Amino acid sequence: MKHRYSVAIATAALLSCPPASAGSFAVVGTGDGMEMLNAVSVVFSADQPDIVVSVPPSIGSGGAVAAVGADRDVLGRIARPLKDAEREQGLESTPIVRIPSAFFVHPSAGVGALTAQQLTDIYAGRVENWKDLGGADLKIKIVRREEADSTLGELRATMPGWKDLAISSRSKMAMTTQEAIESVRTVEGAIGFGPYSTTLEQGTTILRVDGKHPTDPGYYSAVTLALLHKPATLTPDAKSFVEFARSEKAHKLFRQLGGVPVSK
Repeated sequence: MKHRYSVAIATAALLSCPPASAGSFAVVGTGDGMEMLNAVSVVFSADQPDIVVSVPPSIGSGGAVAAVGADRDVLGRIARPLKDAEREQGLESTPIVRIPSAFFVHPSAGVGALTAQQLTDIYAGRVENWKDLGGADLKIKIVRREEADSTLGELRATMPGWKDLAISSRSKMAMTTQEAIESVRTVEGAIGFGPYSTTLEQGTTILRVDGKHPTDPGYYSAVTLALLHKPATLTPDAKSFVEFARSEKAHKLFRQLGGVPVSK
């Protein structure tokens, strides 16, 4: 039977997690790429109905390392490279998709494109009103992430001016990707950053940076979502999910949702 895939799959999957069953397991960890991984889990479970995969709310990449490292879960999701000490615990990661690191604003801001320098000025607190950037006469409200956040780490490594940028103290700290997105969607004048997906465009304006959309070639920054496991504890069901996440079926979903699949 031929399945049809759409962005709606990911949106619906986010609304609920399947109940636990004998043939089920969770993929725990980062909030980056949750929509994409949810979509993959739905299609995987449709192909293999005896195996139910859930993608619970974010506990961060560090939470995935702790859970899989302590054998509480067999599979995790991370959006940063493993550290040497983590590899020494027997942990391995399988990259599945690259996700652009997007800047997005509440539509009330009245802007759709900024330069890298303008973004630096915003987050440093040097520009405080959207009218100074060609937008609405509205106060800029910054939504930031904690220093351990994978997207912020990638921005510091790749975005001009971000390596040593001191983000304005007049900003709201969001502890998860989903909290950052919801804050920007609901607060006029807000700006935030996080992993891009096509569902992110619902209720926010995705900014072009130096003329490039996050999905354009040559865009500055992206994180890599990877599945985390221990070879010694990886179950056959979880192994089949890892393999499916690297299949062409999964790749089609990743592309539909704005990601760039990682080839085997």
